[in-house]
Amino acid sequence: MQDKKLVHIVDDEDAIRRSAGFMLKTSGYAVQTWPSGVAFLKDLRDAPEGCVLLDVRMPEMDGLEVQQAMLDRGCTMPVIVLTGHADVSIAVRAMKAGAVDFLEKPFEKAVLIAAIEAAFARMAAADGAAGRAAEAEVVIASLTPREREVLEGLAQGLPNKTIAYDLGISPRTVEVHRANLMAKLDVRSLSDALRLAFAAGLGMQAQ
Repeated sequence: MQDKKLVHIVDDEDAIRRSAGFMLKTSGYAVQTWPSGVAFLKDLRDAPEGCVLLDVRMPEMDGLEVQQAMLDRGCTMPVIVLTGHADVSIAVRAMKAGAVDFLEKPFEKAVLIAAIEAAFARMAAADGAAGRAAEAEVVIASLTPREREVLEGLAQGLPNKTIAYDLGISPRTVEVHRANLMAKLDVRSLSDALRLAFAAGLGMQAQ
C-alpha cells in the first residue's frame, strides 16, 4: 500500500465515489473516499499525503470552501476539482486558489489519470513555480494583443459571449481567437491554457 500513489475522493455522490474508486484501484492507485468535505477536513490532520479529487457541489461545505480550509490549515496536497458543465467559472476560481485541474463530469478514465499524474508531478516539483511563471510569460508573449485579451477573459472565468461584448467583437470572433491562442500555446484543453495564464499572472484582478 505504501508504494502506491494515494488518491482521496471527496464527493457526496456514492456512485461517483464507487465508480472513480474502482477505476483508480484497477489502475494501480490506493484510494480513500470521503462522503463530504466536512468528513475529509475532520480527519485531514491524520490523512496520508496524496492527491485530492474534490467535488464542487456538496452540502454543508462546497468544494471551494473545503479547498480554502485546506490552505488555511497549511495542507499542500494537490487538488483536482470535479465539476458539472455549469460550474466552469467556479472551477476557474478553484484553479486560481491552486487546484491542479478541473474535470467535467462525466470524465473519461484517461483524462482522470492524466490529471492525477499531473498532480503527483506537482508534488514532486513543488518548488518549480518561479520557473513555470517565466516559461508561461515567454509563451504568452507570442500572442497578439487581442488573443491575450481573450485569454485574460477566459482566466477571469468569463463565457465567450461576455468576452465578445466586453471587447466589442462577435462571439464567433472570440472562438477564432480562442482556437488561435490555444494553438500558439500548444495546449489542447481550457484547463491547460488557464494553467499557463495563471502562471503568467493573468486573470488575477478582481472581477
